[in-house]
Amino acid sequence: MINFYYWPTPNGWKVSIMLEECGLAYKTVPVNIGKGDQFDPAFLAISPNNRMPAIVDHDVDGAPVSVFESGAIMIYLAEKTGRFMPGGDPGRKEAMEWLFWQVGNLGPMAGQISHFVNYAQGEHDYSRTRYANEYNRCIGVLETRLNGRDYILDEYSIVDMICWPWILIAKPLGQPLDEFPNVKRWRQSIKERPAVQRGVDLGKELRRSAPPSDEERKILFNQSAKSVGPSASG
Repeated sequence: MINFYYWPTPNGWKVSIMLEECGLAYKTVPVNIGKGDQFDPAFLAISPNNRMPAIVDHDVDGAPVSVFESGAIMIYLAEKTGRFMPGGDPGRKEAMEWLFWQVGNLGPMAGQISHFVNYAQGEHDYSRTRYANEYNRCIGVLETRLNGRDYILDEYSIVDMICWPWILIAKPLGQPLDEFPNVKRWRQSIKERPAVQRGVDLGKELRRSAPPSDEERKILFNQSAKSVGPSASG
């Protein structure tokens, strides 16, 4: 059994999709970021960056294995199951390139523009424009990669799973996909997969239905090293 520490966000969907695609047995452990569950010492012992997703794999020989950071989790699960990642080069090399592209480019840029769209409307025009442009640029990179391809690699893989959630929410982030026909086609084809649908629906009852309260905003934003240091549990 895998304990899946999760909150329904694009970052969480990456791993929930992978768990569903692999048919792995898992138990969802909600980590309510609005209540500050991510700063609980027990969770920080699993995910020292106080972010979801994280897993603890009990289906191993010896002590349970904990893994944090979505890219690392995806690689771990792919290697555990022998699925959704090429086993040799050049396929594995390309998988690593695009996996790190997502965690270093597409995900952070989409996450930052999401912040300004959802939580800082009308504030910091320069910052919002910068991240919107970078998000647009990243989608352009993906558009070129998908020219003549069904998937980012030769076959459906963890790279598609890790990139797709940030493209799923393009329209709410103010980025229509009309200028990106390859990405639009790819987005729809992934969306039609039953395991993807189950992964996105996981915990949908937990999704935010209203803006965060002032107290929640204090927990969600403007955290510093004190939030995760030794004094955080004292």
